[in-house]
Amino acid sequence: MGKWFARLYDMVLAPIEQTKFKKIRKSLIGKAKGRVLEIGSGTGVNFPFYQLALHVDAIEPDHYMRKKSLKRLDKSEIPIQTHLVKAEKLPFADHTFDTVVGTLVFCTIPNPERALKEVQRVCKPDGKVLLFEHVRLNHSKFGPLQDALTPVWSKVSEGCRLNQNTVELLQNAGFIIHTIEEHFKGLFLVIKCVNEERRTQLPSITQQSVRH
Repeated sequence: MGKWFARLYDMVLAPIEQTKFKKIRKSLIGKAKGRVLEIGSGTGVNFPFYQLALHVDAIEPDHYMRKKSLKRLDKSEIPIQTHLVKAEKLPFADHTFDTVVGTLVFCTIPNPERALKEVQRVCKPDGKVLLFEHVRLNHSKFGPLQDALTPVWSKVSEGCRLNQNTVELLQNAGFIIHTIEEHFKGLFLVIKCVNEERRTQLPSITQQSVRH
């Protein structure tokens, strides 16, 4: 990502972060326990919301975004160590983390399938995976519109894909999805998973729509 993107990121998202996303992030990140891995920590917007974690390893592949995040370290009550690392190749041993967190990140990872395999590897068996992502809408008009806009949008937003199907990616990787909360009519999802080998047919998913 370019230096300009890191500078503008927080400013552009500030209105929706303060009015909508902050509450979602606080609720989700507050559930992260034990040793935690945050995928794509960006400018560190999640750092102040960790309450139950023992230690957080936050990875971010972009130098400028990681540099901005360092200014938020003192806002966290939990020790956080940042790493200039890509999600597709994590420098951690197998079964290291109790919880893995990702917010608005899998839409930008070049190889999300590989990244999820790495998450599976470093997350403990039965460890939690907590995600907040924007996804492709299951809508006859808006879904195809997202498909059409993604090539252009991706070029101006550092690789962000509007039509990412994160739920399908998680299921294909073998994660057990426990709950999905819909926000903004399904454009944004809060997904809570368990890193458990899929031995039988997936159980029914609890899905809750949250209107805003």
